[in-house]
Amino acid sequence: MYMGINGQRLDKSQMAARGYTLYTTDLHIVIEIPVGSPDGYYKSHAPDYQYHITYIVEPMLEVLWRTNSKDDTKYKVLFPITTPLMPRLPHVQDTTVSETRMFSVYLGTFLHDVQLRNITFSTGVLTIEECSARDFIVQEHHFPNGTKGLSLLVPFGDDVVLKHNPERLVTVYSLHLIFGLIILPEEIPFAHPVELQASLQDVVLPIISGTCDQNMFYIHVKYGSQGTNFQAMVGPRQLTPEVAEEYHFQENGTHLSLILPYAAKDTAFELFTSGSVRARVDLLLLDIINNWVLADYFLACDFPLTTTACYPNGTMNALAVKVESVPNLVPSQLTLKDKSCKPVFSDFRLAYFSFSVDSCGTTRRFFDHYMVYENEITLSYNKGVAYASPIDPEYRQTISCYYVINATQSVAFSSTHRSFDPTAEIGLGQLIVHMRLSQDSSYHHFYQAEDYPVEKYLRQPLYFDVELIESTDPQLELILENCWATLHNNRTSLPSWDIIVDSCENGDETMFHPVVSDAKVLVPSHIKRFSVKMFTFTKDEEVLKDEIYVHCDAVICDTNSQADGSCRGQCVHPTGLGNAKHQGRKGLKRERRTDTTHQRQISSGLIFLQNTVKPQIKTEVS
Repeated sequence: MYMGINGQRLDKSQMAARGYTLYTTDLHIVIEIPVGSPDGYYKSHAPDYQYHITYIVEPMLEVLWRTNSKDDTKYKVLFPITTPLMPRLPHVQDTTVSETRMFSVYLGTFLHDVQLRNITFSTGVLTIEECSARDFIVQEHHFPNGTKGLSLLVPFGDDVVLKHNPERLVTVYSLHLIFGLIILPEEIPFAHPVELQASLQDVVLPIISGTCDQNMFYIHVKYGSQGTNFQAMVGPRQLTPEVAEEYHFQENGTHLSLILPYAAKDTAFELFTSGSVRARVDLLLLDIINNWVLADYFLACDFPLTTTACYPNGTMNALAVKVESVPNLVPSQLTLKDKSCKPVFSDFRLAYFSFSVDSCGTTRRFFDHYMVYENEITLSYNKGVAYASPIDPEYRQTISCYYVINATQSVAFSSTHRSFDPTAEIGLGQLIVHMRLSQDSSYHHFYQAEDYPVEKYLRQPLYFDVELIESTDPQLELILENCWATLHNNRTSLPSWDIIVDSCENGDETMFHPVVSDAKVLVPSHIKRFSVKMFTFTKDEEVLKDEIYVHCDAVICDTNSQADGSCRGQCVHPTGLGNAKHQGRKGLKRERRTDTTHQRQISSGLIFLQNTVKPQIKTEVS
């Protein structure tokens, strides 16, 4: 037995190479040929317009009988074989890249006997030549195994492509088509439909960014694909050329920038906290045609802002700002506790108050080592309503000034009945006591810093003036608690001699002088004057040093407060120290007060003892 193909016998090596087998059973001779062997071929079919293929091959069987008579009998069998129909649904591959704005589709694979005849679009049927004339690209792709595929490119902009915008600025493109195919040579037609869809953000949106410093907003806009084809809103106002001039508007082909002060009219105040105010700027970019929002941006930053300032001359300044939590606030309608005290300046978003601590209903109290002045900025409910106003006003800002040793602090608390939290504001200042040495008992002329050291004769009076400066509050009084002299500028050095003890004169050499109001003395209670005769420290009849320094502890007290024990006047309770004071003059060691409640510590410059032939009275120091 031999087998062959198309009438040609194959040897065993040829059969093995092709994967053919030939064998027998008890009843049959069997030939096995793989489908797809190169000795056969495929054929396309289209039953019911569906693509199928068959495989056709023509094997040969040669049989030889040989007998003892050596007569041979042989015959050949040629038997063409066609496989049953095998469906081959074409594969569709969508290779569209939206950014190229071109539909790209691949259809395959087909046998070589399939040919594309036409393509049906939503607008009609186009031949291959007509497709090429409309810049559609139709190509065949052939493969080594004898199959081929088809590809088609269609621009998004052609009218065969359907477009719609389900989302703002995003276009969905749809392409519905039917490939019309035929099988040669019979020209049997069949078709395959394809639906393609792609989305593209046709408009690249503008990008907004911003930063802040201590005073300004800096806004930057990077243009999108539409360039400057938008309408900008800064806060409630459109960015017209007039508005742009206010905000240092600049632009080039790709960007624009704005610089806004945080207090510009188009910004909003959200809240103010300790030492700062939170301001916000809103920027809106709108599509000119459809009024779509292309970009919505806000920038909020905290900016330094002193809302309360306290000054040692008794002046309080306060700033109230309109915040979004109180939208109906009219700053000009704000008042202090005394409703007749209105802002000295106001506009649509702030009110500025300046008043003295003894006016506008300001209260004053003492606690610990603080002296506190307080007032309140409020916005009352509208007058004339039929119902009673609530206890709490619609807007309240409490202002407090805390005066401490040689410094001033201010604290402002603000609140409303809305979601506006209390906040605190801290300020700094000075409340100063100083001591001067007068040239004579008139207290009209004083030694200046460049006059020191001042030379005085022994027993010559020294006229001292101690004053609380830069304060106009008549309810405050300065009290000299203790004064003493030392050989050195260190106020705690020894030896020392007491001049004033427990607010009273120490002996006959110390004398208080009355202070009356005149052109230079506005508040007499703020000044204390005393004199002491020049002396020197001696030991064993020898002068230790011919110079002295004078030091004092002064307190500031509330003349109206019964609880302030330090403010009962200068020496209203004679202490009767008697001989003890005389002993102190010889070097009585006193423990200096260290409690600094309302206390100021002051010292004079160097006072030099001038040698003279006048009789000398020396102070002995043990």
